[in-house]
Amino acid sequence: MKFDMHCHTKEGSMDGKVMIEEYIRTLKRKGFGGMLVSDHDSYDGYREWKNAIKGRAHQDFVVLKGVEYDTCDCGHILVIMPFGVKLKILELRGLPGSILVKIVHAYGGILGPAHPYGEKFMSMISTNERKKKYQQRIAQLLPQFDFVEIFNACESAETNAKAKRLADKFNKPGFGGSDAHRLDCIGKAYTELPDTIRSEDDLIAYVKTCPQIDCGGEHYNGTTKDRIGRLNMVLVDSFYFYNKLANGWRWRKRRRELFDIIEKKL
Repeated sequence: MKFDMHCHTKEGSMDGKVMIEEYIRTLKRKGFGGMLVSDHDSYDGYREWKNAIKGRAHQDFVVLKGVEYDTCDCGHILVIMPFGVKLKILELRGLPGSILVKIVHAYGGILGPAHPYGEKFMSMISTNERKKKYQQRIAQLLPQFDFVEIFNACESAETNAKAKRLADKFNKPGFGGSDAHRLDCIGKAYTELPDTIRSEDDLIAYVKTCPQIDCGGEHYNGTTKDRIGRLNMVLVDSFYFYNKLANGWRWRKRRRELFDIIEKKL
């Protein structure tokens, strides 16, 4: 069964353009059986599914709850927690990658880098490849991830190939996802999963067996980078300042949630 394992909705991502129900209808028309909702630092897209759609429509389609988390040092990380686990800190951007790994694993979840060779500040390797003081830390962190996104429809063939080699090096299964924010990108990438996967728990158990997961797709040439060329670097640098500002804005809430988690689990 085909899943799109990297999906941004209008309800959950500031830059998402497609409501989750339209997202589902589009994927179903393209022969998909499920999706991982992976909004930026938010579960609001999944909440819309759970509160307004689940049990009323699309009962033949699997919607899994995930998040694309903005770390302060490793770019974007895809996180999948067991069914019923609710951690506010996963909606408060800015944790270091090493702390995020500990929290996710302490609660039985899995995680992996999204587009690891993509744009700097958004991708793990690109963010740190010129910072020698971080390179050793990243090398220590990589074996702790549970999967790697090896095909992202918004990335080039070159960066996807590098991600595949990274997954092979550390013997990690690979995911494929469209990273769609717009309608015409939905379903451009896929991950083949057994039709027995009906929940986050099923997916976590499957990934932990470290299978070789088939995935792939086609390049989407309608990204902002494709459309504006070199001017994209201005947006990339702007994201750095936005991310720092947003991290600082949530610092107090994140610290309070982290202290609570430490007392309970870590």
